[in-house]
Amino acid sequence: MHNLVIDIGNTRVKYGLFSSGVLVDKVVVDQLSLSDILQLATNHRVENIIYSSVSNWLAAPEAAILQNRYRIMELAATTPLPITLGYTTPATLGKDRLAAVVGAWSCYPGQDCLVVDAGTCITTDFLRADGHYLGGNIAPGIRLRLRAMHEFTARLPLVEPGTWTQNWGTSTTTALQNGGWLGAALEIEALAVRQQREWPDLKVLITGGDAEILAKRIEYKIFVHSNLVLLGLNKILTYNVE
Repeated sequence: MHNLVIDIGNTRVKYGLFSSGVLVDKVVVDQLSLSDILQLATNHRVENIIYSSVSNWLAAPEAAILQNRYRIMELAATTPLPITLGYTTPATLGKDRLAAVVGAWSCYPGQDCLVVDAGTCITTDFLRADGHYLGGNIAPGIRLRLRAMHEFTARLPLVEPGTWTQNWGTSTTTALQNGGWLGAALEIEALAVRQQREWPDLKVLITGGDAEILAKRIEYKIFVHSNLVLLGLNKILTYNVE
């Protein structure tokens, strides 16, 4: 089975090509047009397509063209899932959060998981070993923290995240950078320790653009999975077409 999974965010598009459940190629682009999809699908003998989008990505005529050629589905609040939801407002649950949790279930079935997505916001989501999603939290990401300190004070400058090399700043710039990074790392670390009291075998996974840097600074065993959302989308797709 050849699947194309597409994750459309606010600024970038990530897509993955799967063959028999294995991710064989992953690409990040600024945009993906209908002609791009048709070429990809033809070149890689794609049979099924799933996409997750923060906006109305495909116009009705474009969607109809794809529907006439492939089995295609959009991840939505009503999409059947291989896990159960304890979230009381599923229509407002971020699709990337949902896909990442299903990705964790795909990688570690039967395992209690804390799933961290470190992007514009830092989301933390809890999945029980029986596949029941309990819910999660949303907090500012690194850049949001830095921007807030600039916009809600009179004199603090807006700085880039930079690289985090130590736990204290030697200038206002590095103090702000370390405050952003260290605050986020300690927040994730403390949450993992607290949840492990309830789930002793808790596995902590992190994905997203800031995952690599944060994982190196968190003093807790944490697994980086850069493709967790794509893996989750493919799991949802195969669950619905097999």
